[in-house]
Amino acid sequence: MMPFPLLSACLLLMWLLLNDFTLGHLILGFIIAVFGGWALAALRPAKPRIRKWHLLPKLFFRVMADIIRSNAAVALLIIRGKRKPHVARFIDVPLEIEHPVALAAMAVILTSTPGSAWLAYDSRRKMVLIHVLDLIDEETWVRTIKERYESLLLEIIE
Repeated sequence: MMPFPLLSACLLLMWLLLNDFTLGHLILGFIIAVFGGWALAALRPAKPRIRKWHLLPKLFFRVMADIIRSNAAVALLIIRGKRKPHVARFIDVPLEIEHPVALAAMAVILTSTPGSAWLAYDSRRKMVLIHVLDLIDEETWVRTIKERYESLLLEIIE
């Protein structure tokens, strides 16, 4: 009945903390908790088959280094202000990744790196739309994403 009992219990507890503790809210919170667990079970993608566990730390440290470097670059953009204009643009990046977990990992990586944001994915064309805060060369961005992240994710997950 409850595929995720801990999640359902937390949902019920949160519901009761946000509302009055009455019998009606207890029943309604229980119903919401059960349906919330079912919804999560329906959304759960197939588990990835991780082929090369030893590459996970490499990906982690690469992403952390890029986040630190991007934070510094965005801070410099803010400090410089309008003295040196920047060009914000949307770019399409073709991807070879198809596994939902690998796509989600790529979305988290690109969005957590300051100065870029994953906006939309077109599964028919296998293209992702990314917003870049300071775009100098679109080809460099595409090449960087494919070489630094996608190649590792393809080795690790698919």
